[in-house]
Amino acid sequence: MQPLTSAMITLKKSLLAALKSFLRGRSFLQALLAFWVSPKALKEHNVDGKRTYPLRTLEEFLEEAERLFLGPIDEDGLRKYSLNLKQQFRERLHSHAECMLPSFNHLLPTGKERGQYLALDVGGSTLRVALVELRGREATGKECEIVRMVTFKITPEVKKLEGMSFFDWMAARIYEVIQKDISHDQDVIPMGLAWSFPVEQVSLGGGLLLGMGKGFLATSGLLGQDLGELIKFACKKHDLNVQLAAIVNDSSATLLSQAYTHASTRFGLILGTGTNIAVHLPVSAFSRSKYGKRPESWFESASHVIVNTELGMFGKDILPLTRWDELLNASHPRPDFQPLEHLLSGFYLGEICRLAIVEAVETAGLLGGELPPSLEKPYSLDTEILSRIEADTSPNLEKALLHFTTHHPCTTPPTVSDIAAIRGLASLISRRSAALLAASVFSLWELRHETEAEHIPNTPKSTPSNDSAVVLPSPSIDEEIRDIEASTKVAFNGSVIEHYPEYRATCQRYIDDLVSHSEHPGSVDLVPALESSILGAAVALACATES
Repeated sequence: MQPLTSAMITLKKSLLAALKSFLRGRSFLQALLAFWVSPKALKEHNVDGKRTYPLRTLEEFLEEAERLFLGPIDEDGLRKYSLNLKQQFRERLHSHAECMLPSFNHLLPTGKERGQYLALDVGGSTLRVALVELRGREATGKECEIVRMVTFKITPEVKKLEGMSFFDWMAARIYEVIQKDISHDQDVIPMGLAWSFPVEQVSLGGGLLLGMGKGFLATSGLLGQDLGELIKFACKKHDLNVQLAAIVNDSSATLLSQAYTHASTRFGLILGTGTNIAVHLPVSAFSRSKYGKRPESWFESASHVIVNTELGMFGKDILPLTRWDELLNASHPRPDFQPLEHLLSGFYLGEICRLAIVEAVETAGLLGGELPPSLEKPYSLDTEILSRIEADTSPNLEKALLHFTTHHPCTTPPTVSDIAAIRGLASLISRRSAALLAASVFSLWELRHETEAEHIPNTPKSTPSNDSAVVLPSPSIDEEIRDIEASTKVAFNGSVIEHYPEYRATCQRYIDDLVSHSEHPGSVDLVPALESSILGAAVALACATES
């Protein structure tokens, strides 16, 4: 018997691949023809036992993508997912040290707080120092105002400042802004801080410094020291007697900033590069162990608490994943750490689309079958580009074409059909994100309804053992129940929900549909929270100092 030639082996492989494709429901003749059209491409997709994708038309690829992205959330799918997500929320009210974290912030503004407050916002690239005036909820349209704010860039040189040198730099900037406002007879200047880095909060205004990441060296030699004391010590060098009275994260600040204006605000939503939600829940909804070490006086005064959900950590084993989501997760440095974040946030939406484009180029002839070299690198397709492509609704997609080719030059000039296909993929991915975000808000809204009803206390205040639920009566319970039966406001902030075309409107439609099928009364409305970090820090300070 003569040995098989390479051509015969190739033919044998192609026939086997065609048979497999036939068994998956495709035409045997279609699959065989695909080999003769592009034998090299077919061989490349059947190497070393790797996953194979049948060659298909671009239209067929997009039809499958729509089924994969939107099929699981159509009709009752999103409702079923939201029920599973709510169960995960419930479980982590009593377990898991990294999410569903009760903060020390338990006071919501009454809307009667008035005065000027010093607020700081420390982020990855800027320090903002502001004087904020609160005028009261009755001052419709002028309830709060940033009287003066100065923004300082945190340059690479500033990031390299080690230990106290960074806080000395901060103190000098604070002095620069408020020196004219210092009253000589004022003993202490209270200050609110929005801190965008990890901190182990031990009181409303106290937190132990943890690693900051993002290139900062400020924690060098200072890990575990109190953030408030560090800032106070640095400010004393400039004869500023300050006291850090309130620390908030970005989602809590978003909630507080709008709660001052809209009394029915009970959620703070962030959706930009990352995502998170803060929610106001009864203290009694959590096991005592979730509160860590905090004084009994806190429990005596708190009936409700602002909770940092760390939303991105949820969704494992219940999310409707596509093969592109699975590829993203498999190559991630921390797979399964933030499953929901991968499907929601701006950092990942572009990468999901890039992975789908790579497959469409290889198997469906997108972009003439040639992947732009710039898209070979992971995370090279920015979500902002997707938003600009989606924003172009013109027939010729001229702007979308220009945006894409400017950032990703192609060997073969893209056709209108190519850009329309990429726009279609972007639309599927953003719509799924909006739907899953809506389900997250809805699940937490239902959870809030249920925990209020389940934990209405009928006994005197008590502080039970470490692993039992906290049962605390409060004169505000009836008020809370009335609030959730009316319109609930979800304050939002972040580049995706603010600027991505139709994202907010799509999310609101999904929320409305879910709420309409709920047994609980009320409505849920998304409302923008501009400058929420600074305003939220000021409101938190006002609540702390006027309580």
